Amino acid sequence: MEDARRVEEGFGHAPLEKKDHNEAYFSEKLDGTDSGDRIENEKDDRRAVLNQPTEQNVEEQPLVKPKSKRVATLDAFRGLTIVLMILVDDAGGAYARIDHSPWNGCTLADFVMPFFLFIVGVAIALALKKVPNIKHAIKKIVIRTLKLLFWGIILQGGYSHAPSELVYGVDIKHQIRWCGILLQRIALVYFVVALIETLTTKLRPTVLDFGHISIFTAYQWQWIGGFVAFLVYIITTYALYIPDWSFVLQNPNGTAKRYTVQCGMRGHLGPACNAVGYVDRQVWGIEHLYSQPVWIRLKACTFSSPYQGPLREDAPTWCQAPFEPEGLLSSISAILSGTIGIHYGHVLIHFKSHSERLKQWVSMGFGLLIIAIILHFTNAIPINKQLYSISYVCFTAGAAGIVFSGFYILIDIWGLRTPFLFLEWIGMNAMLVFVMAAQGIFAAFVNGWYYESQDKTLVYWIQKHVFNDIWHTEKVGTLLYVMFAEITFWSVLAGILHKLGIHWKL
Repeated sequence: MEDARRVEEGFGHAPLEKKDHNEAYFSEKLDGTDSGDRIENEKDDRRAVLNQPTEQNVEEQPLVKPKSKRVATLDAFRGLTIVLMILVDDAGGAYARIDHSPWNGCTLADFVMPFFLFIVGVAIALALKKVPNIKHAIKKIVIRTLKLLFWGIILQGGYSHAPSELVYGVDIKHQIRWCGILLQRIALVYFVVALIETLTTKLRPTVLDFGHISIFTAYQWQWIGGFVAFLVYIITTYALYIPDWSFVLQNPNGTAKRYTVQCGMRGHLGPACNAVGYVDRQVWGIEHLYSQPVWIRLKACTFSSPYQGPLREDAPTWCQAPFEPEGLLSSISAILSGTIGIHYGHVLIHFKSHSERLKQWVSMGFGLLIIAIILHFTNAIPINKQLYSISYVCFTAGAAGIVFSGFYILIDIWGLRTPFLFLEWIGMNAMLVFVMAAQGIFAAFVNGWYYESQDKTLVYWIQKHVFNDIWHTEKVGTLLYVMFAEITFWSVLAGILHKLGIHWKL
């Protein structure tokens, strides 16, 4: 079996080990060699069978392995997600419409997390196509999960203050965010989905039966796992009683004031009294939740909505309350995003023709979109990223499936690879770009070399004088800075590192 590091979550690849040629078709490209997300060439495979040597001349003819074609779509889709993250993180403040939705609804930023989880699922299916040693695979899964948790807490738990502040450290007792932003949730989803895939490896068929639903029945344990996550989320969301709760707010003058939020209800899907927030307050403690939730941009909180602005005088008390958008209960719902992603990977493995794959992918993608739209506009279950609602799961997973199918048509079928090479390069070195660019580590390093004061650095000078001053507007200047000084820069650098065979393997 290939090293389980190959089962990635959208942040890089691991080296291809020596193995039988069937496994090699579905490995991940993690270094500079010709390995990676591959798929069998059906015609070449049939030709290899027909041209097999007879017993008499078997020693005279060398073994010719059937050709394989790398599925560049997965790299490009991973790279697209990293690019979206950089764009919305660094330009979202200037363009609120692409920043996270304050509550119900879905913006460009709200696609980043589920797209990553979708990639997790697809990659797990390719990497765990065969599991000769279950104990060894479980060990690798556990180690990789712990690595993700470690990096998530370091980068997104409050220890790193990059790039805005040149300090490190976090108060473990009162400030650290155990759930973080991205990597911790990816760790949970990866662990559950990969564990189910590994433990059920002997229960799934190698050849599918006829019928459209055979792909679902063949991997019924993955869907059962997703259904259990769905039940836990739905039952907890609508049955759990939410009592009144309070929080302490530190004022600028150093004083503290306690505020009380009145609830006493069940099944509420608003900001103040939902089960997602209640579970996190009980499990992690309110001091370990995100202190600046995006709901502060709601109209009920500020007249500047959808931008952040001064609080209204009649703003509810919960407008300033902590809330963890990547909490425990919402992460259980997020397991469904990984389950849908692994289904797309199973389709890629078992269906050999492009038309069969696209039929499965596109039909499921549009089906999920329709379900989400019905749930949202009937107000049954609104699309909500903060709660990771079921309609949000369906909407974003459906969108991921459609985008993935579109990339597959353009890149792997039509061969239009050149326009998307920069996405492939970023996707093949996604962990490095995520840490250095999306988490601002490289920008913080540059900002560490300042002149007289910390606001006089090369990064600030370029953004102000090369972009903002020339265009005479901070909004356009910020967008252009993100596009050219960040995304273009990291695209070129990722391409150079790829050519040199340098990749960050988690």
